[in-house]
Amino acid sequence: MTVAPNGIYAAKPWLGRLSEAQRAPADPPPSVVHAFREAVARAPRHTALAYFDGRLSYAETDALSDSVAGHLAARGLGPGDRVAIMLQNTPHFVLALLGAWKAGATVVPVNPMYKTGEVRHVLHDAEVTALICSDRAWESYLRDTAADSPVRIVLTACELDLQTRGDTRVLGFERLQRAADADADADDLLTVARAGAQPPTGREPAADGIALISYTSGTSGTPKGAMNLHGNITYNAERQRGGHGIAEGATYFGLAPLFHITGMVCQLSACFANAGTLALAYRFEAGVVLDAFLEHRPAYTVGPSTAFMALAAHPDVTRDHFSSFEVISSGGAPLPPALVEKFRAAFGPYIRNGYGLTECTAPCASVPPEHEVPVDPASGTLSVGVPGPDTVVRIVDEQGADVPFGEHGEIAVTGPQVVPGYWRRAEATQATFPQGELRTGDIGFMDADGWLYVVDRKKDMINASGFKVWPREVEDVLYGHPAVREAAVVGVPDSYRGESVKAYVSLRPGASADPDELGAYCKERLAAYKYPREVEILPELPKTTSGKILRRELRSQP
Repeated sequence: MTVAPNGIYAAKPWLGRLSEAQRAPADPPPSVVHAFREAVARAPRHTALAYFDGRLSYAETDALSDSVAGHLAARGLGPGDRVAIMLQNTPHFVLALLGAWKAGATVVPVNPMYKTGEVRHVLHDAEVTALICSDRAWESYLRDTAADSPVRIVLTACELDLQTRGDTRVLGFERLQRAADADADADDLLTVARAGAQPPTGREPAADGIALISYTSGTSGTPKGAMNLHGNITYNAERQRGGHGIAEGATYFGLAPLFHITGMVCQLSACFANAGTLALAYRFEAGVVLDAFLEHRPAYTVGPSTAFMALAAHPDVTRDHFSSFEVISSGGAPLPPALVEKFRAAFGPYIRNGYGLTECTAPCASVPPEHEVPVDPASGTLSVGVPGPDTVVRIVDEQGADVPFGEHGEIAVTGPQVVPGYWRRAEATQATFPQGELRTGDIGFMDADGWLYVVDRKKDMINASGFKVWPREVEDVLYGHPAVREAAVVGVPDSYRGESVKAYVSLRPGASADPDELGAYCKERLAAYKYPREVEILPELPKTTSGKILRRELRSQP
């Protein structure tokens, strides 16, 4: 099988000729800090960060993060040291991120939903020197968690700061009353940022420097730290900026968490590359997000399909909430075709699919702006787009050989966005990145036109009486039922079949359906070995903070 120079399997000529907007950036900046400083030079007074009623210009954000960098360096943080940032989508996250990078450090983004054991694993595994977190988390459990870790510098932040009016009703909590001796073990991030310290010199990040140690979600075991280089990030950020064709200075809305690679690259980094405004609203809550859409009028956002399901189901949602958007992208969770069409019919925008992983620094395949993706007629699976420029995507068998068009195999990726490996995990790196090629663990196929389809995770395949059942195919059918909001399918032990198919669903607000009805709906549309023998209705399905439904937790239910 031949591969075109731009990384797309040789197929129809139009797909091999990407538009100028989709081509690889000629010379991406070496780091996000460099791109940010270029934006400061172009538009110093333009709003860089919008947070409820608060605004910070590029010049202000630059000065505040300079001071954070100076403070960290004065406390002994050296080049290459690790700084863990455990914050929601607030300006504090951005000031901490830029400050750490300006100090020459590597950032370890940490999910604020992590509990003691999960945080302890990250702090020890990454040998974290500095921790930046919310004051509430520090006071409630992180002080004890960090006590026996390598952490020796702590900065805390109050999420109510930088909102201008300090509307505590928005976030649902009151300002923490710090104890008299609270400053003994932690400094206040905003106080540090306003101190006017100068950043250290000679620590400008290089393209081959480790920008992030991004821990995988743990859906398939103990989280491992993917080493995202500065060059990995800026390459994909420039691809996002150029590929979407959004005007410089436009507003990007932070729907995806910034601690997740999608939010880090497709929102924050792409926004700074475009000298845009990044609008933030703490964390996802459908009503707050919809209000923010009306206030900030964003041109772009990206999020998991589950977030768009929640927004579409909100009782106050209207078409006007989405009228400002030029591009809406989905990533991090499967995008059902039924959702795309229902969303467009109700609100206007076409949700553009994409595919990527932490290990390839967010997207490696996306939808060219002038096209809509096809749906595979055999399975009903929505394509995730075409591989990006300079990116080779192969579909391989167990021996790593190419399989023909249309056949299922493991998706393997090579390109400028692929990380060099996992932090201090030589064996895992060798297994996942043989000869530098990322073996994703995802099963997919590519059609004769070059469109890529993701079928499912390799480990999630169900073996029912010797027949392969991919959960995604059953889930996509369930999403076609008007009452279904979320769906997840797993294999459960079956004394006769070995495994049988079980579906978990949550329903749309105000909708009703019983398990028998949903089972019969699938039976009419799927082969006999594929339809779920059991359907269980839950109020909510378990998800990661990035919106990925956790089939692992459903499989472990009694």
